[in-house]
Amino acid sequence: MAEAQPQGTGKAAGGRSAQLAHTGLRPGWTTGACATAASTAAYTALLSGAFPDPVTITLPKGQTPSFALAVEELAPGRTAAMAGVVKDAGDDPDVTHGALVRATVRALPAGSGIVFRAGPGVGTVTRPGLPLEVGEPAINPVPRQLMREHLAQVAARYGGAGAAADVEVEISVDHGEEIARSTWNPRLGILGGLSILGTTGIVVPYSCSAWIDSIRRGVDVARAAGRRHVAGCTGSTSEKVAVALHRLPEDALLDMGDFAGAVLKYIRRHPVERLTLCGGFAKLSKLAAGHLDLHSARSQVDKGFLAELARRGGADEALAGAVAEANTGLAALQLCAAAGVPLGDLVAATARDEALAVLRGAPVAVDVICIDRAGMVVGRAEPRGPADARRASPQR
Repeated sequence: MAEAQPQGTGKAAGGRSAQLAHTGLRPGWTTGACATAASTAAYTALLSGAFPDPVTITLPKGQTPSFALAVEELAPGRTAAMAGVVKDAGDDPDVTHGALVRATVRALPAGSGIVFRAGPGVGTVTRPGLPLEVGEPAINPVPRQLMREHLAQVAARYGGAGAAADVEVEISVDHGEEIARSTWNPRLGILGGLSILGTTGIVVPYSCSAWIDSIRRGVDVARAAGRRHVAGCTGSTSEKVAVALHRLPEDALLDMGDFAGAVLKYIRRHPVERLTLCGGFAKLSKLAAGHLDLHSARSQVDKGFLAELARRGGADEALAGAVAEANTGLAALQLCAAAGVPLGDLVAATARDEALAVLRGAPVAVDVICIDRAGMVVGRAEPRGPADARRASPQR
């Protein structure tokens, strides 16, 4: 388990870190952070003959947690090294809490670079529509990049300036295939085990009551500071996009996570002039379809609904049928983009109108930004207020 726990700064009066501190919940570490720590320790042992324990890594936002090794093994002649850490998900009800994440590192010929392999308990991608090609191990792009950076640092430390990491990195999770049956991986075509996930390295814990209370506090802080424009974001990537586009200060940012309804209902009673909703395309498509809780356990992307939106955007029946049968929301988006159908904009506009309906005439203008996993904007809906919504509504 990790030696240190990630903490919010506790210094800001509002914003994401203040919300987390307000919940009183203990954060944890992603499988991607655990895999990075394990692979760093294994590669260090492969080059030096000794395992660092604990092993310290640097996360994308600068935190430097240390992880104790649960297992370690150095093969004779240093042909391979294996290290493992136990995932601590903090207070989040994560099915992978307590799982043993292992990394086995083997040397490859010079110029090979870093090759990732799925070991026992880590899945393989078998269907399109995910941020990885079919046939690839289910190790997401950000954890891959984090491991590459740390392995390059180890190579430079023990091989000198300019030394490259030419290794095979096999990530495995004990009992991962069994654990994966409790996830959406089988339905997404990720077979054989779990995905190695994480964009920040930190698991943000979600207790419904605690997180909704923190959202309300965030709105109160923003209003007290005189903020007339706030942004409800589904995570750290969407928060960065909202800041880049609107130059909002930290105390105008609300980490709504999956609780879009909590943001809208509280702002209905405590209005601000403008609300930006920014999040992943798939999550906001759920809002567009009328779901106020965006958690994967309680709402799913409705591809039939996306197909109907695509038809409104000019899709023919062949394309609409392909959208309805798409593996993921991202796959549906890609199909429409290739055909010139603005599905991202349609989802954003429909989500905005759904938000206005929940606001029930409160004096709040709403705009929506949809992004992909890399943080690229794939759909936008310009601000619209209650008067605009009334003008756009059909007469009955």
